Amino acid sequence: MIYDCHLHTEFSGDSDTPVRRQIERAIRLGMMEMCITDHHDYDTSFCDTNFNLDIPSYLTVLQSLRNEYKERIRINIGVELGLQNHLKRYLHNLEKEYGSCFDFIIGSSHFVMGMDPYDSDYWETYGEEDGLEQFFKVSLSRVRNLYDTFDSFGHLDYIVRYAPHQNSCYTYQRYEQWIEPLLMELIRHGKGLECNTGGFKYGLGQPNPCSRILKRYRELGGEIITIGSDAHSPEFLGNAFEECRRILLECGFRHYAVYHERVPEFHLL
Repeated sequence: MIYDCHLHTEFSGDSDTPVRRQIERAIRLGMMEMCITDHHDYDTSFCDTNFNLDIPSYLTVLQSLRNEYKERIRINIGVELGLQNHLKRYLHNLEKEYGSCFDFIIGSSHFVMGMDPYDSDYWETYGEEDGLEQFFKVSLSRVRNLYDTFDSFGHLDYIVRYAPHQNSCYTYQRYEQWIEPLLMELIRHGKGLECNTGGFKYGLGQPNPCSRILKRYRELGGEIITIGSDAHSPEFLGNAFEECRRILLECGFRHYAVYHERVPEFHLL
């Protein structure tokens, strides 16, 4: 069973799932490892949800659980950082202080100009095509400026989950001018790209990013693929991982990566 390296628990503002329930679910699925990656999106007071993570408390609990479950499953300690350019100093200081405490850091682009694409106000402001364009533009800028604060870039085209017509009006080619240089930045700096199966949960029929982006990353020389379900509740942990395996093999990948102490270890798909 592929190991799940993107999932959320009660420490994330948008989940109330006890950590133990996620761990027990992974064990039942036969996983030998997992990585818990709760949200830390600093300076998002414009959101109704509080995405600030109490990092010291989080680390204390997960380290205790890691010891408790060490004979049953390896628990890797991760975090999903929300990337925003004006937080460059904050994120660098955070990485300096806590980076060595984590096995894995996902860098994700969630918000655009103080707006959340999850909300209809975003699409009413920008419209569908421009709303997607703005997201990819700002994601490229964030990867260029903040690549040294994370290990793998999360769910690159996540925004299509919430677009008015989801991915029916979206293609890689239409936004290639921003997506391709983003992929090249990841490769240049030795950063991973996440294959996030949450897209299946949202009815896209594809992971995030879509298979065309995954294939292009490989064609450009990218090798570091991390895999996560983005599960906020146990029933979605490991969701669609067999379909994910098939897609990645078709895109030319033979391995996926699991990070230990911020260093990727490769496993056969």
